[in-house]
Amino acid sequence: MLQTMVAAEMLSASDDLRYAIGPRAVGTALAIVGSLDVRTLARRHLLELAREIGDDVYLAMQLGRRIFYADRCIGTQRISLDIRLGESLSLHATATGKLFCAYDSRLASRALAAPLKRLTARTITDAGALQAELARIRANGYSKSNEEAVDGIVGYAVPVLQTSGALAAAIHVSVIGGRATRDHERALVSAARECALHIERSLGHVRPNQVHQETP
Repeated sequence: MLQTMVAAEMLSASDDLRYAIGPRAVGTALAIVGSLDVRTLARRHLLELAREIGDDVYLAMQLGRRIFYADRCIGTQRISLDIRLGESLSLHATATGKLFCAYDSRLASRALAAPLKRLTARTITDAGALQAELARIRANGYSKSNEEAVDGIVGYAVPVLQTSGALAAAIHVSVIGGRATRDHERALVSAARECALHIERSLGHVRPNQVHQETP
């Protein structure tokens, strides 16, 4: 029965036969809760962000210990990276995974305790280096994956905060190849932060003084 459910993508299995919810099960859950506040309220703002910056924009959420993309808005670029909704994201190599770890100490502990699998030549595989990276993310207010999960892809993630300061979701932007210039990064992060503020306002959360952090 478990093998059948894995084949149907209702479950996923690790190399040591640990089972977790699969992408199709998450997709089914998302269809059932299509009125989920964050996803529904964020959609318009994400579409506007994708049109403004031209790159693909994703909304990331957390389900238990899993981080996944719940929505995607296609940018205007001819070439894009097709990441399936509902798939579990690497905690140590993706911009989104690192962002959630930076804001959730329990999730960070889980990531640091596990072997840091090398996905590309740039993947962080040292626990001390990952801890330092999470500290930088908290200080900067955004996360970056510089071809750490997929060769040729630079990812950025910006937090969408709840009133408590915890993450309600994250905005992720995938940038291909030569588009990941310093100027594009500054414009992208600034636009993504503004998008996050609009989503937070829609959720009834307004940050004190609406302070914008500068991109280092």
